[in-house]
Amino acid sequence: MRIAEKIFAGLMLALCLLLLVRMTIGPQRRQRLDAALRRWRAPWRRRLQQARRSSAESRAERTAQDAIARARRTAAEGEWDGNVYRPKSFKRKKRDLH
Repeated sequence: MRIAEKIFAGLMLALCLLLLVRMTIGPQRRQRLDAALRRWRAPWRRRLQQARRSSAESRAERTAQDAIARARRTAAEGEWDGNVYRPKSFKRKKRDLH
């Protein structure tokens, strides 16, 4: 077996044993065990949420910066009349009918 498979199998065995112990203990001890597991899980959950949030924010910031850069590039290809922008692509070409 590969090392990753052994690690995964060991984690699953530990989880099954923990659930077995949880089923066999009384309700008061079960509550204490559940509270301890929640306390242990809370910092890891916060870190994971913070990592997700920061990656989403950086992705949104990159997207916004790309959109601003595209807008600046296309703004140089037209002309401004006050606050009205007229792109060069909207100008009609003179048609020579003869």
